[in-house]
Amino acid sequence: MKLSDSTFFSSQYTPFLTFNRQQWAELRKSVPLKLTEQDLKPLLGFNEDLSLDEVSTIYLPLARLINYYIEENLRRQTVLNRFLGGHNPKVPYIISIAGSVAVGKSTSARILQSLLSNWPDVRKVDLITTDGFLHPLEKLKKDNLLHRKGFPISYDTQRLIRFLADVKSGKPNVEAPIYSHLTYDIVPDQFDIVDQPDILILEGLNVLQTGGNKANQIFVSDFVDFSIFVDAEEILLKEWYIRRFLKFRLSAFNDPNSYFKHYAGLSKQEAIETASKIWDDINGLNLKQNISPTRERANLILKKGPDHAVELVKLRK
Repeated sequence: MKLSDSTFFSSQYTPFLTFNRQQWAELRKSVPLKLTEQDLKPLLGFNEDLSLDEVSTIYLPLARLINYYIEENLRRQTVLNRFLGGHNPKVPYIISIAGSVAVGKSTSARILQSLLSNWPDVRKVDLITTDGFLHPLEKLKKDNLLHRKGFPISYDTQRLIRFLADVKSGKPNVEAPIYSHLTYDIVPDQFDIVDQPDILILEGLNVLQTGGNKANQIFVSDFVDFSIFVDAEEILLKEWYIRRFLKFRLSAFNDPNSYFKHYAGLSKQEAIETASKIWDDINGLNLKQNISPTRERANLILKKGPDHAVELVKLRK
């Protein structure tokens, strides 16, 4: 695809090239879509109705681009091994996916995992969310941080960095803590095992954040090869969050083991007001203070519209 002069001129003063849906879709070229409707359903989030057209239009070109980057990365590893005169452990390619609560990060991560696992060759692609690296509920309560859950201070960032360092060094059987959205807490003594994958997808609110200003500080993003930010206007994010809350009120909140079971008895209006307040006091505040400021650090930004479909793609030059 050839960019128009006006597209180039408008983008030359930013670090990004910007594509509308049609321009981006053309970059799929002739890559076939192997995913079926049946394959897609289990990949979707609780509040999303993503179509195969969205996969073809947005995620196939993205997977094609990432594969080019991976091939280049493998060539660099070969050169390094030749220079060092030995054989180093396989270094996984790490992709991070950031964005707000309710924007659909998890769905994007699962779709990418499915596409990259079988393209062009079968690859081992693991997916880990940073929720598992939140501090346990007991500690958050003790430190009076429950109202700041999801903020940088609520994560065991050093543990996350150690995990990524181990994965990146080629260490086998690296443990990642598991988080339960039902109990709103870390699951004791249970782990996901990451065993030398070809690709690791890391999804979470905090994957692009830098935190403090300590000298020689190491960040999560230092271990990431390609970063994606899933974006939308806050008015849409709040609407999606409230809609998801209402669905949970009629389903997951009714589970006796749910941390939020006290919300199950709310009327619809009470639930809307409660979700709105949670958004304004916690999620919206975190978005403004800690998540949105990291957007321009990403290699690629997917900007969603009202129907959850991506309207614009911004690719770092």
